Amino acid sequence: MRQRMVGDFLATLAIVEQGGSSVRSASFPLELPEDQDKPQPDARLQSMLKPFPGPAPEPEDPGEKLRKVVLRLDGNEHDLVVGYVAETPVWRPSYRLVVRDKGADLQAWGIVQNLSGEDWDNVKLALVAGAPLAFQSTLGEPVIPPRPVVTDTGEVITSVPQGETSLEESDKTVVDRVGGAAEKKKEGEKTPKGASEASGYAGGGGLGRGDVAGKRAPTRRTRAAANDEPAAPAARPGSRTPSAAQRRQMALERARRRGPSGPRNLRALAAVAIETGSTRYDIPNPITVPDKSATMVLLVSHHVPGEAVFLFAPDGGVPDSSSHPFRVARFTNNTKGLLERGPIAVFEKGSFLGQGMVDPLPPGATATVPFALERSLAVESDRKYDQAGARLHSIQSGELGIDRDRVTRTVYKIKNGSDDKARVLVKHPRLHGARLYNPPKGTEDNTGAGSALVPVDVRPHGRTELTVDERQSTEQRVSWLSPLADTAVKGYLKDPRADQHIAKQLSDAWVLRNNLKKSVDERKKLADEQEELEKEARETRLSLRSIEKNRQAADLRLKLTRRLSDVTSRLERITKRMIEVKMAINEQRVRFRDAIHGIKLEKPLPPKP
Repeated sequence: MRQRMVGDFLATLAIVEQGGSSVRSASFPLELPEDQDKPQPDARLQSMLKPFPGPAPEPEDPGEKLRKVVLRLDGNEHDLVVGYVAETPVWRPSYRLVVRDKGADLQAWGIVQNLSGEDWDNVKLALVAGAPLAFQSTLGEPVIPPRPVVTDTGEVITSVPQGETSLEESDKTVVDRVGGAAEKKKEGEKTPKGASEASGYAGGGGLGRGDVAGKRAPTRRTRAAANDEPAAPAARPGSRTPSAAQRRQMALERARRRGPSGPRNLRALAAVAIETGSTRYDIPNPITVPDKSATMVLLVSHHVPGEAVFLFAPDGGVPDSSSHPFRVARFTNNTKGLLERGPIAVFEKGSFLGQGMVDPLPPGATATVPFALERSLAVESDRKYDQAGARLHSIQSGELGIDRDRVTRTVYKIKNGSDDKARVLVKHPRLHGARLYNPPKGTEDNTGAGSALVPVDVRPHGRTELTVDERQSTEQRVSWLSPLADTAVKGYLKDPRADQHIAKQLSDAWVLRNNLKKSVDERKKLADEQEELEKEARETRLSLRSIEKNRQAADLRLKLTRRLSDVTSRLERITKRMIEVKMAINEQRVRFRDAIHGIKLEKPLPPKP
């Protein structure tokens, strides 16, 4: 192998024994630096002997020198598989998406580059999608750690170091002290079947991105299903056989009706296997990749659910995207394998629409890939804030806690200036900790990505509005007699998810609460009326005092005197009623406090979407 590969070889060498003898050791030469003590030639003599200048030879890379590694056996018959990791460029995917009326056709190509220094002739190739951990190893380079220099200067030790004594303990005592977990393997006990084989194969058989399988492929394989064209029907007796030109014309007509399609022979595609959480593409036929060249291999050709729509997702790198949506291709990965990140070219009705980038797409996930900006659609947005709702949160020690929603409504105004109906996906940035309230049908809430895709249809040359309602719960303490408390408790009593025992206690207590609330409201009404009457009485007395000595105001004094008498009489009745209501309130408050004392609600009901 090459010198630069020795370190990785030592770090990843794995040998799987198929039968016979095993490898005892592996030897390889070391790359040592040149001896610095070797006498150097005279520079002037070297310049005199220097030949006529010509094209300078390319410097030789020490890492490209071939080194021979010797595996020593025990001299018997052997059947081994030797594997190790060799550094190569990662393979990269490239995708094609042909959008149709119903779904889309997806093609995935793998680009493999060979910079190994040698040709790969008729090798079996396997490409693995994933991101394995890998690092460079320097196990092939000798390492001599520095050692301290110790000198004897004849010091005299003037102090006596203190020693330590360990008491003798039997084996049984030691086992008991560590908890009795030690177990001795019985003589002749066999290793569980498959343990060494699994360990060895995991070290040598796991291929990451950029790894190329050797000429000996694993025995476990997955083959692609064949999907050949059905045979043509036999000609009827006596019928005239079509000519070559007629058959060509018929084939072109069938192709025109079918439109563009993928390869007919699916045996030429890579077999997809899912092993240990990674996707492996096994190329069915041996391929040749010359040194310092790249080769594209077709991995997937599959019909997938897909469409071309519009996506409003403002991007700082595209200033106009704050008011215009992107044209996007959406498709679902139903290939049962992981699609790596890579470029994608989008086609529709025989035309090239644009290019985009596909992020890593697990099986079953849906990709939304922007490839152009659509200026015939315009979008404006605005936000409004409010508070709404009241839900029972907790009842502890006679105190009532409720949840209220802090509401954020984002209104998107969309205008369509084209002649076609437009389906727009609005990428709405989600508020942290908030939930979507009554989202439109078809909304995709991507909580992990911090956004939601909300669909809306806009008629040709029309306008529409889309409202995204987000609500975030906030807890607060309220009085039992407040309107918010009444709303929260009544909502809990009507909720079929409510605890029936707590609901019965609250229902009984709420009758007392309503009576108490009526009394408190009556007292407030009487207090307001009393304040008005006292104000009127003060004003009447001041008027009487001002006309006390006026002989011309005898009739006015009589009128004011009667009014003062009526106000005083009403004040006396209100004062009496207020005392009665106050006594009733005290009694009702005690009864209500006793009714809610035993109610304990610790866990609120989850809010409804």
